[in-house]
Amino acid sequence: MKHIETIASHGAESRSYEGAVSFPIFQTSTYAGSENFSYTRCGNPTRNELEQTIALLEKGTYGFAFASGLAAISTVFSLLKQGDHVLISDDLYGGTYRLIEEIWSRFGIEFTFADLRDLRNACVKQNTKLIFAETPTNPMMKVLPIRALADLAHENGALLAVDNTFLTPYLQQPLTLGADLSVQSGTKFLSGHHDTVCGLLTTSSVEIAQRVSLIQRTLGNALSPFDSWLTLRGLQTLPARMEVHQKNARAAADFLQSHPRVERVYYPGLPSHEGHELMKQQSSGMGGVLSFALKDEDVMPVLNGGKLFRFAESLGGTTSLITYPQTQTHASVPRDVREKIGITPRLLRLSVGLENTDDLIEDLEQMLQQKTI
Repeated sequence: MKHIETIASHGAESRSYEGAVSFPIFQTSTYAGSENFSYTRCGNPTRNELEQTIALLEKGTYGFAFASGLAAISTVFSLLKQGDHVLISDDLYGGTYRLIEEIWSRFGIEFTFADLRDLRNACVKQNTKLIFAETPTNPMMKVLPIRALADLAHENGALLAVDNTFLTPYLQQPLTLGADLSVQSGTKFLSGHHDTVCGLLTTSSVEIAQRVSLIQRTLGNALSPFDSWLTLRGLQTLPARMEVHQKNARAAADFLQSHPRVERVYYPGLPSHEGHELMKQQSSGMGGVLSFALKDEDVMPVLNGGKLFRFAESLGGTTSLITYPQTQTHASVPRDVREKIGITPRLLRLSVGLENTDDLIEDLEQMLQQKTI
């Protein structure tokens, strides 16, 4: 069995096209005389290569590539029917929350948000068909017990889907811990260069794969050939990039933890984090994302003061970003829900990039010196 670094570098190598080392882009909508392909919405060689590669990386059997992370998550919810119940982590990406509240809850599917770090909060019902968990969560960096959640789901005839965006299959493989589906935004660390929007879903279940394939073909939400190629290109350097991301993130967390203006740092790589030991058990690293809360609400000078940390949404690219969850990624979450979770006006999120570590710390230091005059 090839190691993950080799799989990322070489891909699935499903076919050799005239010896091309870089897998070709099949920029076509239809096919004439092909035994394997008829229409790109239903299948494309470039996308197939990406889908097979992500399946190998996740140690799954079937992979699917979508036009965005939200398209992949929506496909997971498309496995449900009216009257079904979903148990979902209370702290999660604001776009997922909006998808639930504004779209899927209107189709007769019931959702219950809970702090799934403690299974005593997991109110499984007779009609529960899915547990959906981010781990680590966005943006509070809660660590959820994947294996325990998988056992809970299966004991009750439900599926477990894990959003693996923050760690990627290089650091965490939910399917090996019992999850039925692993889903992630390939826009982030997988493609890794702030130039692609992509979603990926992996499973080892034949039944789930057949249903997902039908949904993908029918809804037409599959990833384009060019974006599939961009994601394949990004995957080639994923292992090397993730090592630098988490090295820099740990340095940033250590610095922030000791800064007099910072109240608290949320990063599982810190031994003081309550999920630190669980992360060591179910993942091989701590990732490149962290959040921190200031002691004051004078956040705008900090957000705008970075020379290396750019004030923008998203994460996982080569360039470091600073994000304000309250008005950006989680603006669609009601204020009372945000505050209950811990998304206060003082909370900031960092995606720590590949720049020199000392340069990043110097930038953070001068950012925290910025205050409204």
